[in-house]
Amino acid sequence: MIVFEYNYGIMNVGDKMRVVISAGGTGGHIYPALAIINKIKEMEPNSEFLYIGTHNRMEKDIVPKHNIPFKSIEIYGFNRRNLLKNFKTIKCLIKAKKDCKKMIKEFNPDIAIGVGGYVTVPVIMASHELGIKTFIHEQNSVAGKANLTLSRYADIIGVSFKSSIDEFPKEKTIFTGNPCSEDAIKKTALSKSEFKLSKDKKLVLFVMGSLGASKVNEFLIDTMKLFNNKDYEILYVTGNKDYDKIKEIKFPSNVKVVPYIDSMTRIMKNTDLIVTRAGASTLSEIIALDLPSILIPSPYVPNNHQYKNALDLVNNNAAILIEEKDLEGDIIVRNIDRIINDDKKLNDMKKGLKTLKVDNSAEIIYKNIKKLIDRK
Repeated sequence: MIVFEYNYGIMNVGDKMRVVISAGGTGGHIYPALAIINKIKEMEPNSEFLYIGTHNRMEKDIVPKHNIPFKSIEIYGFNRRNLLKNFKTIKCLIKAKKDCKKMIKEFNPDIAIGVGGYVTVPVIMASHELGIKTFIHEQNSVAGKANLTLSRYADIIGVSFKSSIDEFPKEKTIFTGNPCSEDAIKKTALSKSEFKLSKDKKLVLFVMGSLGASKVNEFLIDTMKLFNNKDYEILYVTGNKDYDKIKEIKFPSNVKVVPYIDSMTRIMKNTDLIVTRAGASTLSEIIALDLPSILIPSPYVPNNHQYKNALDLVNNNAAILIEEKDLEGDIIVRNIDRIINDDKKLNDMKKGLKTLKVDNSAEIIYKNIKKLIDRK
């Protein structure tokens, strides 16, 4: 494994990078890309960006809101079930690479960065063929197919988990952590009073994503009724999809129900234990904030990568893992009681999280791409 080091001295505000960046499909790819952009802007405020994303996924709505120039390409992932659809996928890939070459030539970047999702394939391949230095980043402990494909074209590969280093060529792979972690640390904590919660009681946060998880919510509705007379409080984030149904249910007074919380890390900073999925960005925030967790990985993701993400925390005594298929009875309540009422257990989990922590992930990435540019 290589680690590049670079001595910057005093930053010259006249310095600037020209960066092509691509990530798509899910927030787990898009928000780390935005974190990298924010770090480059912080270090070199005059830098210019071109974000290349898909024409029909969430990045087309999210990225322009951050005032980042955005161009789209039509591209699709390979379909394992219907092989005939892959003829269209290959045709789109060929055209997308050609379109990317044109965009990239016009923009003339110093560096091309891929942060996951199939949209990055034509972007990084085109950049490599044009002689532009390339950096890719893997957020999950199990490498995605796009990044595995691109590993031969990347000059440096950053990974969020040490366990995924072996999936890539070791001579150009570095452990960076997830760049979302820096954003989590910088956020201002949100007061419990915003949700009519007591500042003197411990807080357990339940959250399964912006939309929620209907199957898990069905189980949690019964679980919430079991928190009556507990010494701690519950903040149950249902997700927007199921909120209207769940808000009508009568729960114990120590259970507060909300549909979603913007900038979830702000309330995570005042949380003692979180019950959540095991997406890469969520885990990066949990690690950054030293927040003990009970993880319920989604079984509906490629390569069961959330389960394997969770194992990185569990193997460091930093989290408890409960599979969705095992959700029955009072399993969550028993595990919460076992953790929340045991300060030693909470502290041991926090110690385990510290062994996984990278406080300056975005900065590490910035320094390595800066080094790449200077080596051109």
